[in-house]
Amino acid sequence: MESRCENCIIRQFNSLRAMSKEELKHVSDSKITKTIKKGEALFEEGDKLNGVYCVRNGISKLSKLSANGKDQIVKLATKGEVLGQRSVIAEESTNLSAIAVQDMEVCFIPKESITNTLQKNPNFTLEVLRHMAHDLKEADDVIVNISQKTVKQRIAEAFLYLKNNFGEDEQGFLALTLSREDISNVVGTATESAIRIISEFKKKGLIHTSGKKIGIKDERKLMEMVDGF
Repeated sequence: MESRCENCIIRQFNSLRAMSKEELKHVSDSKITKTIKKGEALFEEGDKLNGVYCVRNGISKLSKLSANGKDQIVKLATKGEVLGQRSVIAEESTNLSAIAVQDMEVCFIPKESITNTLQKNPNFTLEVLRHMAHDLKEADDVIVNISQKTVKQRIAEAFLYLKNNFGEDEQGFLALTLSREDISNVVGTATESAIRIISEFKKKGLIHTSGKKIGIKDERKLMEMVDGF
């Protein structure tokens, strides 16, 4: 029964919380639960989506391919987030790709369940608009960061973001391990530059590393760097 939408605690994190019990039962009857392995795509940029994905577990990177063939990661989507909502409502192809950065469990909700509820339930419509507005605000912040902060500041900020949002493991490393390429794609720089700056941070005692794993040693100094001190 736990996987039924009306009993699922995950919906409290997204627009599904505004659905009535009857609407949730209808969604439950039509949804499909899927397992997405690390590295697999939920959808690719340019796909036409027939529904949305509600994240039950795991993390996905949402990225856009630039003209020079480099990915720009615009967001890391976690438990409770609904992916593909904007594309389905606007009836447009997706402008982002969603790739699992760790194993995921998602519920695929067919398009009709979303569009029918939008037409009948104004509270749900308002919730969807709120979430879209929040996504736009996050996208604005990414644009301002890339244009106004140095690569070092952006990498320091990325490490602090990963710690604050995903925590640390028992050894004191960031719980979410991103490849050096993914880190460079988050901050919008060349992979070689990211590797060089990570090495510099390590020499200065700001972080410690073990293989791909990165841990924060001096949070205060990283915060000062982000603030421009």
